[in-house]
Amino acid sequence: MKLHVKFIFIAIVCMAFFNIETEAQVKVDVKKKINRETNQRANSNTDKVIDKGFDKLEEGIGSLFGKKKEKEKSQTQQQDDTTQDKTEGNATTEEPGTETQETQPQLEWAKYDFVPGPEIIFEDNQEGEQNGEFPSKWDLKAGVVENAFFDGSNVIFFRETGNPPNGIVPLISNSKEDYLPDEFTIEFDAYYAANKFNQYFSVLFYDAKNQKNNQMKRLVLDINSVDYGSEIKKQYPNTERSNTDKTAKWRHIAISFNKRALKVYMDDTRMINIPNVTENPSGITIGAYNHKEGAFYIKNVRIAKGAVPLYDKFLTDGKFVTTGIKFDVNKATLKPESMGTINYVVKMMQEHPELKFSVEGHTDSDGDEAMNQNLSEARSKTVMEQMISLGISADRLKSAGWGESKPISDNSTAEGKANNRRVEFVKF
Repeated sequence: MKLHVKFIFIAIVCMAFFNIETEAQVKVDVKKKINRETNQRANSNTDKVIDKGFDKLEEGIGSLFGKKKEKEKSQTQQQDDTTQDKTEGNATTEEPGTETQETQPQLEWAKYDFVPGPEIIFEDNQEGEQNGEFPSKWDLKAGVVENAFFDGSNVIFFRETGNPPNGIVPLISNSKEDYLPDEFTIEFDAYYAANKFNQYFSVLFYDAKNQKNNQMKRLVLDINSVDYGSEIKKQYPNTERSNTDKTAKWRHIAISFNKRALKVYMDDTRMINIPNVTENPSGITIGAYNHKEGAFYIKNVRIAKGAVPLYDKFLTDGKFVTTGIKFDVNKATLKPESMGTINYVVKMMQEHPELKFSVEGHTDSDGDEAMNQNLSEARSKTVMEQMISLGISADRLKSAGWGESKPISDNSTAEGKANNRRVEFVKF
């Protein structure tokens, strides 16, 4: 007990000595220290409150920008998805700067009455053409024209255009002379891009490089209209505007001239029928024009010589020959423009119930002989079935195929091959 008390006493003395030594070295201002401590604690609490406020503010701003980023990300994703869908839906290789064809509306070919001439005098389906080269079956009046690959097939591309008579003319040996007969037909397919104003193709009825202007009016083929000169113009049915469309499309152009009567068709519709043209067509020049860059393509150009009506030919020979029934390459699928000839024959048989026909298909000599035989048989059967579907009794028709065995022209030229690819209607 005494030892414990002694230890406490010594500790108190030491503390007192320490306090005396400290006071001797530093004079402590207790009031000032209390005030400083109070201020520090108040400032600390204020900082915490402000920090919390800024935290909330930053949280709100971050949330705001986060939502914006999410929205932008969502829009970007949607655009990417749309682009991917379009890319996957249109996988053909195309020329730079061109637009891809969209799905075309269903056309009414049931009333189509264009019948092409049976004897082909010029044919260019771009077979064997080299991409980027000038088309081998044409000559140039003006502009820049070359072969291209577009929408799955070889085409003629008008890269640089201008006002007519710019364009191309057929490379024909007697091009300085009148090479169009009194009766002829012209056909080709023309591509029109979407949302392009005043993009048109033109046809001049003279050879602008080799012949003098015959003063025949210019034919202007806009996306939804046909214009002959300035006084005759017709717009395609059920279209909003004549010179532009929201949908890109191929148009099949067909022109028929019979001594003085001119008819012009666009797809399934007869657009112009002029009974008396006083000028004489002597050749053709095909051109394209737009004041801005566009996609100008044509393909499958054919000029054919007209003849006496098919029924008169049948009365003379017991059969008639047509090259106007066309099929997809190496297939038995009818092209829609074939309906002009088929409709004509169906009407003939309806007006003459005694007629019975063997529908006979022929091919050129390209490809395997056995394959051509099978192809001709399939094609003639397709034509027969189409006629039956239009109301002709099955007992008035039969079909046969002859492949490449009965050519009527030389298979060494494009025109000869086109004449050999034919359908004959033979009486039985």
